[in-house]
Amino acid sequence: MLQQTQVARVLPRYEAFLDRWPTPAACAASSVADVVTAWAGLGYNRRAVNLHRCATAVAHDHGGRLPADLAGLLALPGIGPYTARAVLAFAHEADGVGVLDTNAARILARWTGRPLGRAEAQDAADLAVPEGRSWAWNQAMLDLGATVCRKRAPRCDACPVAVDCAWRVAGNPEPDPAVGSAGVSGGQSRFEGSDRQGRGRLVDALRAGPVPAHALPAATGWPDDPDRASRVAATLVADGLARVDPTGTHHLPS
Repeated sequence: MLQQTQVARVLPRYEAFLDRWPTPAACAASSVADVVTAWAGLGYNRRAVNLHRCATAVAHDHGGRLPADLAGLLALPGIGPYTARAVLAFAHEADGVGVLDTNAARILARWTGRPLGRAEAQDAADLAVPEGRSWAWNQAMLDLGATVCRKRAPRCDACPVAVDCAWRVAGNPEPDPAVGSAGVSGGQSRFEGSDRQGRGRLVDALRAGPVPAHALPAATGWPDDPDRASRVAATLVADGLARVDPTGTHHLPS
């Protein structure tokens, strides 16, 4: 839930979600539509589908418990390198596991003074973790990047590693080594008027009930562009966020 969504928006939904589905088995026993409906307001609705698929795999193939190893976690639907390492670091406090989000990746690129490749950045993140301090270290890295080593106007004067930071020691020259470094997110495309906005509108409409084919343009917010509305609706079906019946009516997945 926290991926690309602010903590303040997540907390009440997280608590309500766990009240309703306290275990992977409980989530797996519900329909995808129920999970997508509960996800309202969190954005990036495909995460809800992936969460249901993951819960189903955990319940059916792992006795209801998440794997405690990297390979096992990466084999689960919807689990990528960041999420797998976050589970290992924060749930299992595994040694030698660095959580490489955009904040940690920015710190490492600036600290080394150059853009890093994906494997290089992950190796640096893993090697930096002090033995027995995985949970605290990774929390600190995420916070340091969010509040001090910021994308814009970094607070180098308040940084505890400034004395060892190659970029700082060099006088913060341009270009910033974090730009283009692996794991550091770039600027996001405009949301207003985008296909993402149309997808979100259609999912919101589907939460309220089925949407017939003739209503797709209005539901997506493009009443004068039925071709675009149909194309975006097809992407929801492909992503498992919607299903379409023989009449062309769209529904949430069953």
